[in-house]
Amino acid sequence: MGYLSKVQLIERANHTRQFYLICPAPLAEALELEKGEPIEWIVQDRHTLIVKRPTKVSAKSRGGADAR
Repeated sequence: MGYLSKVQLIERANHTRQFYLICPAPLAEALELEKGEPIEWIVQDRHTLIVKRPTKVSAKSRGGADAR
């Protein structure tokens, strides 16, 4: 099952632009993402964007089911 989201653009007064990609909550929960967690964006080609954790994060530090 896929999740659709739209790209948002913020245009600043100094002519800089920032693009935002929103991760839907069900997807973030399935990935056990946490606020402030670093992620790495990799462009495979112009149709494929890979998002991964730059370092292995244990379920314990994420508060997953294995945390005791």
